[in-house]
Amino acid sequence: MTIDDDLIIRSKFDCEKVDRLIQRGYPAVAAHIPNMFQWLQDMNWPVAKKLAPFLLSIGEPICPEIRRVFDGDDPIWKYWVIVVLLTQLPPELVQPFRPDLERLATSPTPAEQAELLDEAAADLLDQLDSAPN
Repeated sequence: MTIDDDLIIRSKFDCEKVDRLIQRGYPAVAAHIPNMFQWLQDMNWPVAKKLAPFLLSIGEPICPEIRRVFDGDDPIWKYWVIVVLLTQLPPELVQPFRPDLERLATSPTPAEQAELLDEAAADLLDQLDSAPN
């Protein structure tokens, strides 16, 4: 996979590039998933609002990026991933993140608690537990 430099999002206002990425679709833009994902760090950014539904439509191939976010130390990014992506993905794609969600719900760091990650994780766990099997 090669990265088309003309499609790299460089600003939170780079909606034209987001539109081009969406137009090309997956799997043509697979190499751009990490770049797209970094723009979900703040869902108040214009590009984030356009990228989230597109990334959700890709499904399973975004899971490695979700893992990177959970392995990182940015509580706000984790919050947005939980609230915007994981709540919308099929339960079978969310289950691998259950240990992360359980830790966040029961033993959040002070920074994670300040960003309400414990509540977001607990809500998602409740959603998963009430989903039909």
